[in-house]
Amino acid sequence: PAQGGPLPELTFPNLVFSLSTSALIQLGEIQDPVSKQSVKNLPLAKQTIDLIAMLKEKTKGNLTSDEENLMENMLYDLKLRYVKAVS
Repeated sequence: PAQGGPLPELTFPNLVFSLSTSALIQLGEIQDPVSKQSVKNLPLAKQTIDLIAMLKEKTKGNLTSDEENLMENMLYDLKLRYVKAVS
């Protein structure tokens, strides 16, 4: 890639991690890598969390046990962080 370094492998766990990272940025938990700022966008964070939940539902029965555990744990953590952010 133009910015150096190889891109991560295209895997289901990497997709989930990418979505989770986006949600964490939207929750203001980590800095946006481009703007270097932490800004909350709770409606967008909720949409991203809901997208992960939809992905989990639509892939039910087609994931390995590790992938299922990853989705379950990721969603649990993000939902807790979202509740904390809106409180």
